[in-house]
Amino acid sequence: MKKHSSGSIINIGSYMGLLGPNPANYVDTDMFNIENPSPIYYYEKGGMVNFTRFAASVLGKNNIRVNCINPGGFQTSNMQKPFIKHYNQNTMLGRLANDTDLKGIIVFLASDASAYITGTNIPVDGGYTAK
Repeated sequence: MKKHSSGSIINIGSYMGLLGPNPANYVDTDMFNIENPSPIYYYEKGGMVNFTRFAASVLGKNNIRVNCINPGGFQTSNMQKPFIKHYNQNTMLGRLANDTDLKGIIVFLASDASAYITGTNIPVDGGYTAK
């Protein structure tokens, strides 16, 4: 990218890099240790948020844009029903993400339509972080 003096790097973070855990989502499940939660995932995803800013500040002089998308939860077949119910109640769109929900933002950030966007961290979470 430096050779061509252009490019777009799209990091993948998580909404959990922007927020702490919401124990209410895990009521009646065994998906989260409410008594002794581990901070590791949140630490790593929070690091991606600031790494994106760092990389954008270093690579901008080469016309390389660096942005991060922070997806919300993706529904999978092994998720417990109480979690799905609680999580859905915490999004403005009332649902978990599906396998097509990231396509639009990735295409946008990879294209020239976002030529003046760098160093951003964009939640793609159905409004979860806005509540």
